[in-house]
Amino acid sequence: MITTKDIAERLELSISTVGRALSNDPRISTATTQRVHEAAAEMGYVANRAARMMRGGTSNLVGLVLPDIRNGFFSTIAHALSKCLEKGEFQLMLSETDDDRASELRHLRELTSAHVAGIIIVPSARPHPDAVRLLQMTPHIQLLRRHASLGEQWFGIDDARALEDATRHLLQLGHRHIAYIGGPEELPTGAERLRGFRRALAGAPAPAQGFEVLGAPGSDHFGRDAIRRVLDQRTPPTALVMGSVRITYGVLEELLVRGVRVPDELSVIGFGDEPGFGWWGPGLTTIGLPISELATACGLWFLYHHLQHKGQRPGGPYSALSPATLVQRGSTRALVPALTAADAEPKQPTRRAVAS
Repeated sequence: MITTKDIAERLELSISTVGRALSNDPRISTATTQRVHEAAAEMGYVANRAARMMRGGTSNLVGLVLPDIRNGFFSTIAHALSKCLEKGEFQLMLSETDDDRASELRHLRELTSAHVAGIIIVPSARPHPDAVRLLQMTPHIQLLRRHASLGEQWFGIDDARALEDATRHLLQLGHRHIAYIGGPEELPTGAERLRGFRRALAGAPAPAQGFEVLGAPGSDHFGRDAIRRVLDQRTPPTALVMGSVRITYGVLEELLVRGVRVPDELSVIGFGDEPGFGWWGPGLTTIGLPISELATACGLWFLYHHLQHKGQRPGGPYSALSPATLVQRGSTRALVPALTAADAEPKQPTRRAVAS
């Protein structure tokens, strides 16, 4: 390993002068600073950040803790945050938990032992008490999901409104038997999306029936299994709305395998607007999410309040809620000309299937 001593001997300077030049200390002349940096680059010098931190320096590492990087939803977040923090000369460290709180705790221990400058986290459903304590000692902010034990600084999407608008769109097209496939209620996002679906049905201008299948939000396999349950009902729903990107992928694959004609046999609304969704079948009507913009806003806020202005950290709660948009394509169509108040069918209770 090349050290500052090696650079000092080559340039015939003191070790302290080389150290200050590498830190761009204004007490060192511009010419000397340039000579030192050029020699360091030529010799392959790499700064020892651990030693720097022991001398009272600060880390430029920011941890990002999320469930599943295979999900385009989360990879977009990681990319946007990386570019945002890079502008402040911070580097992102990625940790993947698979929504397992033991894994989440293990990653948080590693990140805090590395003395990261801060942590951005998409928390699991029930963070371990030790994970809560670690985050209380580290600048952090929650993204997408919000758990009360982790504080009130959070950037998210209006999930309830997103699902309510999507379900209302189907109701306006005349559908009265609508299925919802989404994540479990124990996840904050799952609970909010389910609330939006139910709220739309409750406010329908004519009696409407819902069928719910809840399970793993990050599983294509669950999506395929869930749509089989929907289609195998004695009286299948005429429309479907989803609450997860990975579930959407699984459902679309199974619909193709089973030869379901969309929207003639089933109107479908997906979740997220992945690149392939516009090309799928007649074009997928879906809930578009401002993921990149949300992640950038979160990164900029975190960079300013926690990383660059540590003495001015906000003491109170802060949250930002971004709206989703319904992207209308060819996968939904009208079932009847319009809903009217004269429809007199008795209202049926919502049926529900929860994955074990």
